[in-house]
Amino acid sequence: MPHYVYVAAQDDNKVGIYTMDADTGALTHQADAAMPGGPSLLAISPDKGTLYVSHREALNLSSHRIDPATGGLTQTGSVAVEDWPAYIATDRTGRHLTVAFYGGARAGVYPIGSDGELGGAPTESVTTVDGAHAILTDRSNRFAYVPHIAYIQDNVLEPPKNIPGPNVIHQFRFDADTGRLTPNDPLVLEMNGFLGPRHYTYHPSLDVVYFSDEQGSSVTAYNMDSEGRLSPFQTISTLPEGHTERNTCSQIQMTADGSLLFVPNRGHNSIASFTVDAATGALTAAGRASTEAVPSAFSLDPQGKFVFGAGSATGRLSSHSINADTGEMTPLATYDVGARPMWVLTTTLGE
Repeated sequence: MPHYVYVAAQDDNKVGIYTMDADTGALTHQADAAMPGGPSLLAISPDKGTLYVSHREALNLSSHRIDPATGGLTQTGSVAVEDWPAYIATDRTGRHLTVAFYGGARAGVYPIGSDGELGGAPTESVTTVDGAHAILTDRSNRFAYVPHIAYIQDNVLEPPKNIPGPNVIHQFRFDADTGRLTPNDPLVLEMNGFLGPRHYTYHPSLDVVYFSDEQGSSVTAYNMDSEGRLSPFQTISTLPEGHTERNTCSQIQMTADGSLLFVPNRGHNSIASFTVDAATGALTAAGRASTEAVPSAFSLDPQGKFVFGAGSATGRLSSHSINADTGEMTPLATYDVGARPMWVLTTTLGE
């Protein structure tokens, strides 16, 4: 089954298309898809037939049919948005695109057509607070969360501005038939400490949700009850003991079997790995691997054998192999991928 890696190079207005050797993790550049308007975020449909792109400069979302034989992209639709998105994802049915608007202080849901195309007006727009950074439905497709960081900042390499951020998670119920979001009870989950929840991922079999804490340089694990309400049970640092230099966390991903979890550090310029307790979901630090500077984006391959970290300051992608038992990472290669890579997406295509 062919493995592909897509890289959104925002300042070069392109999405790079690469094949990945499933045995070695080596990448081969296939093509660059022109993508005007500053492509910054990527998401793929559940059937892997459509790629969705957020354009930060043009303020729109676009849909692209994927050629399973080549990985090539053909645009099928687009829709304008009022604010730049910080996160996009399809729901579990692939009929809705959920969007978090960072500066717009809101979350939205956009309908997806029968062929995967975008173009319709939003079916939902809910006001939250500044710094909305992600939205993603759970395995049951009944709940979604919108985390908000702890302060507003323009450059992760600069000292933090003295502007208080909300430092909360908004909890919603999601209706997969209508695409509507309704507040859960309670709507607002306050943080215990200066964490700044940014992105999150669900455990594949446990009712556990993991958030990367942008300002806290940590991961917080939450139990999720039958009504979709979160309760924290662990916060663990992504940094080595004694590290005091400026750092923020970015994205978060875990392997498909739920055994390992990964979070990049921007400032320390590394990817932290954790082993996951199969019974409780608790995390244990496994190690860190150096990356290119300011790894705002990264991606695991579908088998969890390799990890790719994009240096937004260098335009290069670093690759590492993963020890499936320990979570340790071994450097493999680096690749020039274009100016300011802001998203990396790995997938398999075809039968």
